[in-house]
Amino acid sequence: MAFKKILSRLIDSVPGANGAILADWEGEAVDQVARMDDYELKVIGAHKGVILANLRDVVRRLEGSDLKEIVVTSAHMQVIIMPITPEYFLVLTLERSDALGRALFEARRCVMLLRDEII
Repeated sequence: MAFKKILSRLIDSVPGANGAILADWEGEAVDQVARMDDYELKVIGAHKGVILANLRDVVRRLEGSDLKEIVVTSAHMQVIIMPITPEYFLVLTLERSDALGRALFEARRCVMLLRDEII
């Protein structure tokens, strides 16, 4: 299954989803699906990659374990960041709503599918 098809399923299954991006460890987009400006999604992906890398280091130092997911909430948007492998991660952007539980469920499923494609 192609990356774009997996990402499309993700944003189609989450109410209020605006975009999903598969990025590498440097924050470079590998593939993406957007209902928003493509460039803006790439910038969000790159910035969230920096957050992921920094928080991964903190969690490893404090807990000796791997970070599983990050949720960033602002006044109008929620962003879910999930590592797929040490080299790749998923970012899902959505409108701030009551669909966070559904978004987390679908994003976790998406991560498993993407991991199967990558490995």
